[in-house]
Amino acid sequence: MDEIKLLLRKDLLILKNNIWLILKNPLRLLPYGGMIAYFFFIYTMRVRRGAKEGQTGIENINVEGLPQVDFGLQNVIGGITLLALAFLIFQLFRATKKNVSFFKMADVNLLFTAPVKPENILIYYMGRSIIPSLGGSIIFIIYGASQMADKIELSFMNISFLVLGFALFFFLSSPIRFLVYTLHTKYGVMQYIQTGVIILAVFLGLAILIPGLMAEKFWQGMFAWIASPGFDLFPIVGWSRAMMGYVFHQNLISASAFLGLYLLAYYVILRLVLDTAGYYYEDVLEATKSNEEQVEKVRGKKESSESSMSLNTKKKLVLPDFGVGAKALYWRNYVHASRQDFHPLFGLWSVILAALGIAFAILSNFDWFSHKVLNGYLLMLVGINFFAGIGRGSVGDLKKPYFFLIPASWSSKLWNVIKLDLVQLGLISWVLIIPSVLIAGLDWKLILFYPLCVFLVYIVGLTINMIPKVAFEEGWDQKLIKPLMIGGIFLFGIIPSLVVSVLIFAWTRQFVWMLFAFTIGQTFIAGILVHVLLDVISRLELKEI
Repeated sequence: MDEIKLLLRKDLLILKNNIWLILKNPLRLLPYGGMIAYFFFIYTMRVRRGAKEGQTGIENINVEGLPQVDFGLQNVIGGITLLALAFLIFQLFRATKKNVSFFKMADVNLLFTAPVKPENILIYYMGRSIIPSLGGSIIFIIYGASQMADKIELSFMNISFLVLGFALFFFLSSPIRFLVYTLHTKYGVMQYIQTGVIILAVFLGLAILIPGLMAEKFWQGMFAWIASPGFDLFPIVGWSRAMMGYVFHQNLISASAFLGLYLLAYYVILRLVLDTAGYYYEDVLEATKSNEEQVEKVRGKKESSESSMSLNTKKKLVLPDFGVGAKALYWRNYVHASRQDFHPLFGLWSVILAALGIAFAILSNFDWFSHKVLNGYLLMLVGINFFAGIGRGSVGDLKKPYFFLIPASWSSKLWNVIKLDLVQLGLISWVLIIPSVLIAGLDWKLILFYPLCVFLVYIVGLTINMIPKVAFEEGWDQKLIKPLMIGGIFLFGIIPSLVVSVLIFAWTRQFVWMLFAFTIGQTFIAGILVHVLLDVISRLELKEI
């Protein structure tokens, strides 16, 4: 117990030092103050709207006087549950490939060599890992609750169960992954665990497919089981859903019982980990080092290892002559992509995403899905590509010496940095949209508008993240400027184009014209941001990074 108290005192001292650093520069608090002000503004607006409209309960009753199934609500609950299940399966699958680590390299170098019991270190750091989950949960729940302030009462108990249900779901996945790896280290059961994960994924897929096929329409029955109250007993996903559902059913005993199941599950996992982990130091070293490399990559301090997440690390490459000058940047990305996937231009994820879209197009002809499902999937991919552009904005090429020394124009260099991404986006967009349009009988103009829209949102996301990273060297400057920049672009660019697109859809009832309007708006935004980025790049100086 004294050792755990010592570890807690160490973290409290670190927290104290960080608070003093923030207080020395109060400007760092501006983004947090702005976020709190935004939440408060949304909350007050929702409360006023709720007070004006009043609370009206409407029951769906059919002609025989029996309650009618609300398929919209069922599909919303089922869709959210499906996403949570997919995340859980993904975490279990990752556990069979790579260990999870609760430590940093500083812990490895200092704590692991200290005269402290390994069990106490593991207990403390495993328990401490709930703090990031709680922090993210509080921010997400406060934002979501402020949006629904006119629908739910924001009491202490409601907020508590919402936060705990959300946080415990993400928190418990890490101890489970650690347990899987320790079981494999001691007993060599990884093959059995992988088989179990596959069987669980197939079972959950059948739990959606079979009720859907038995229903009159597939979309009416696909979530009939996983959205039912009985699914609350399903471990982790169902428990969190039942706890967060306290805001509606107000059953304190039920919500507390599921919280107790979480605590019991954590105790069992912790007990099993302590019994099987032994001297786990060597098991977590690789995962800790890999996590540290990823953090340094995001900060732009270190290039990621080419072997991480690569399918063909040792593959012998025979590549064509790409030429000289700025094309070397394209060649560099091409080589890296060749080692990451089975093909540099059209990889595994491209095949999966295109196949899903084509499957939705086929199902839309069998009265199981409407075209709305396919349209929604296309819009979801547009959003994914926007965030992919933001992630790609962390590329380190723009601050490397070779970027400055290549004898070519700035626009040519920037084009070759992102050329491979745009080629990949073009291929997956056309491979997805052309068969979908032909199979589902959609408007042929989508073949032109959809790939262009994907290009533009990717460029917008890329430039939003890249401009502050290139223009500002200090990390805190980037953190201060980026939220303001993103907020301004959303407020004066993306949101107006979305509003216009929705109005056009309401007027024409045509998805193609809605996408066309949104594409026009993104064209202006992307053009301005690319111009700003090129201007920023041209003003940079070669420095030692």
